[in-house]
Amino acid sequence: MRHAVLQRFALDGKVAVVTGGGDGIGRAASHHLASAGAIVAILDTNGAKADAVAQSIGDVGGKATAYQVSVTDEAGLEGVLTAVMKTHGRLDILVNNAGVAIRAKALEMSIEDWNQVLAVNLTGMFLAARISARHMIAAGNGGAIVNTASIMGLSGGLYPNVAYQTTKGGVVNMTRALALEWVNSKIRVNAVAPTFVRTAFISGLISNPEVLATIEAATPMNRLAEPEEIADAILFLASPAAAMITGAIVPVDGGYLAR
Repeated sequence: MRHAVLQRFALDGKVAVVTGGGDGIGRAASHHLASAGAIVAILDTNGAKADAVAQSIGDVGGKATAYQVSVTDEAGLEGVLTAVMKTHGRLDILVNNAGVAIRAKALEMSIEDWNQVLAVNLTGMFLAARISARHMIAAGNGGAIVNTASIMGLSGGLYPNVAYQTTKGGVVNMTRALALEWVNSKIRVNAVAPTFVRTAFISGLISNPEVLATIEAATPMNRLAEPEEIADAILFLASPAAAMITGAIVPVDGGYLAR
């Protein structure tokens, strides 16, 4: 009985792509997917980090390859995803995780910084989803796309971070729109909305004890999330266990949004 339930989370024979897979949530998600049986393609702008994650997965018996590419490079991204298709004959899962944050007050943020955040967090996520969906539709196997949104896309946040908050709000509704557009192609599109996660992404914030205390006080569970806890939700949404779920935004936030 127990084995039958766990099989709902198995990804044997599936091929997964993880953008921003070289660190943090992407690294944890890559390991989770590989542990569930998927072949994982790890995409990152930092090739050395992507290689290290692929190697660490291989060291424990998983299957992974690494690619250095930016989600803002449409031609490069198309080339990588086509290579994944040619190598494995399928593309079943996209974890759309690449992202950046440039924290600045709205009155002080340069338009160059604004455009950079939008290019990665919104346009890049759209490009990765669209290219992946085209391959999924051509293969006829359906698929699952899991976008990384944020509690900042569903709230005003704790600190000025207008470009990030704007893009993550866009990711929330892009997830819903693509879920409806691609439902007849059997592609499920969902998103996780993490709280503050203990990664290098927010190291500049949490290195300050007062800021860390403020974040913990704003979180009913009174702690940061760990990357693996976000990866748990990603694995669920990517797996057959979530077969009836599409267009959902799943907070993994220790109760932050419940206040």
